[in-house]
Amino acid sequence: MTDEDWMRYAIRMAQRAEQQGEVPVGAIIVTQNTCIAEGWNQPIQNHDPSAHAEILALRKAGQYLQNYRLSDCTVYVTLEPCVMCMGALAHARIQRIVFGAFDPKRGAVCHALQLAEADFLNHRMQWQGGVLESECAELLTDFFRARR
Repeated sequence: MTDEDWMRYAIRMAQRAEQQGEVPVGAIIVTQNTCIAEGWNQPIQNHDPSAHAEILALRKAGQYLQNYRLSDCTVYVTLEPCVMCMGALAHARIQRIVFGAFDPKRGAVCHALQLAEADFLNHRMQWQGGVLESECAELLTDFFRARR
């Protein structure tokens, strides 16, 4: 499958979040061309500020692989990860991050912070942004427009 195919899967996870009244961000974790974990934003529902899509997917992937190191994995997420999620992705030794919409204000891959290539982290992650960017950004724009 292609990065676009996997991102479409992550978009379906974002739509789940939206159906539950959460900010529509979805994530999946793939290894050896198989999705091993999925997550969508659930901080409101779970009463947990750390329940971002990426964190929930990381937890499931670790359980699936019975390992906290996810070094052969790619995470697909609909929005550029925040600083909390980037820290967790680095600690998990994620090999590659692919995201849809850029987040110029809070993105921690290549915007507000550039943690994917930070010298102070002991792990560097490959990354690609802008995969199905317009579809991912539209989910967020429509969600916030409806709430205002």
